[in-house]
Amino acid sequence: MVSASPFYNFLVRRNYVFLGVVFAGAFGFEMAFDRASDKVWDSINKGRQWKDIRAKYVESSGDDDE
Repeated sequence: MVSASPFYNFLVRRNYVFLGVVFAGAFGFEMAFDRASDKVWDSINKGRQWKDIRAKYVESSGDDDE
């Protein structure tokens, strides 16, 4: 139980510190999970998304007045 003592004293002893660690961990996990799932989605759907085929359908917006 000696190894758990520093963890308890630093993070769990005070409720506001523990909640801060939980919320920061959840926020970090959410960002990492979103980034990883976006990478997987983009690799599966490469060439089929709007960002990949946009140049075929959208004319370049110039200063031409018609």
